[in-house]
Amino acid sequence: MDFNKLNTLKGFMPQHEGEALAKWSEEFSILGPALEIGTFGGKSSLFIAAGTSKHQQVVFTIDHHSGSEEHQSGEEYFDSTIYDESLGRVNTLPLMQFNLQQFDESSFIVPIIANANFIADLWTINLGLLFIDGSHTEISAQNDYANWHEKIITGGALVIHDIFENPEEGGQAPFLIYQKALSDGYTLHERVDTIACLIKK
Repeated sequence: MDFNKLNTLKGFMPQHEGEALAKWSEEFSILGPALEIGTFGGKSSLFIAAGTSKHQQVVFTIDHHSGSEEHQSGEEYFDSTIYDESLGRVNTLPLMQFNLQQFDESSFIVPIIANANFIADLWTINLGLLFIDGSHTEISAQNDYANWHEKIITGGALVIHDIFENPEEGGQAPFLIYQKALSDGYTLHERVDTIACLIKK
């Protein structure tokens, strides 16, 4: 995987955090496949696949591809290049397709176009790693954690992105589920800036 090339893609995953994600994905995919909540353009999916591919494991990535709250028109991260006039809404699916086709590791990525919490009850595959990086509203983050963390196999990893202890630096929803996971018995494995990997005991 050419991480320098990957870093040029549109997305919200800094290279040093992405490389940590790739390392953890390689480490824990020996236990089972990975699953990502929140695909956007597939940049983080590719970082994960860089790791899971070492063990011939796939990464499932779930997104409705209509953009999170902060991506909508008039919001902080609105980007007109991912707004589909014909649909009248944000549509990140073409961006994901464009990005994935540039890397051979995309063959290990299984995109699922859905609301993650609508399909959680149907999911039966044990996960070596779960990466939560979807909507950052408190209710969405709490739902992602509540509905998916039990799918992680014992000894597997929960990875959370955009953890900011200081409200002035960023939203608090990922930090709150990070705290919740610790209180539920997860232990911190490693942290790199705003991304943290915890182990399920």
